[in-house]
Amino acid sequence: MHLFSNRSKVLGALLTPLLLGAPVVAHEIETSTAGDVAATFHIEPSHHPTAGKPSTAWFALTRRGGQVIPLAQCNCQLAVYPVPYKAGKTPALIKPTLKSLDIERYKGIPAATITFLKAGMYELRLTGTAKPGANFQPFSLSYRVTVGG
Repeated sequence: MHLFSNRSKVLGALLTPLLLGAPVVAHEIETSTAGDVAATFHIEPSHHPTAGKPSTAWFALTRRGGQVIPLAQCNCQLAVYPVPYKAGKTPALIKPTLKSLDIERYKGIPAATITFLKAGMYELRLTGTAKPGANFQPFSLSYRVTVGG
């Protein structure tokens, strides 16, 4: 028992500096129903947007196999809906303009600045089709976001 306790202390002493220095980034991963496009979704700050403050949402689009799909190759559109809503009957609250963003290992991915007007639950829906010269199936991805007050 005493030996195990000492090993735990040694391992803790060795691993703590490594863990404290490691960057931690939370991501949600969603795959389109088309099966050809996937996206890693993230919204700053740390998936906890606040009402009335700008947040940056980004979508690291990839094809099967990991090839990045930059915004330059995608006719992408983003729409923000209140939750709950009825698809096809509830209009989008906002349709933010997408811009290219370089983040981590992803270059030129779709991103948007969103200012949520009030606290609550929202759905972000990203849709896209391939521009001429690009080759991927049309997709529709959605993400739920809780906005704090």
